[in-house]
Amino acid sequence: MSIRPLGDKVVIKKVEAQEKTKSGIVLPTQAKEQPQMAEIIAVGPGGVIDGKEIKMEVEVGQKVIFSKYSGTEVKYDDVEYTILRQNDILAIVE
Repeated sequence: MSIRPLGDKVVIKKVEAQEKTKSGIVLPTQAKEQPQMAEIIAVGPGGVIDGKEIKMEVEVGQKVIFSKYSGTEVKYDDVEYTILRQNDILAIVE
């Protein structure tokens, strides 16, 4: 991985949306809901940002839930990633 986020940014890779409902109905591509769960690929160093000390609370490899319309999507080596701020992450999945 050669994407290195700066400041309080985090690089995530979305977990694929389910293609079937619990009852076994196959969903077409348009009906799939955008996933809000992702795996953390890279974490910025944190530090003083806008006059506030930011401590990074997430680590590479953790699964997280993030805000639906947050971040910037980028494509690198034919893989889609999202870069977002740490405060756009809502929870860590354990």
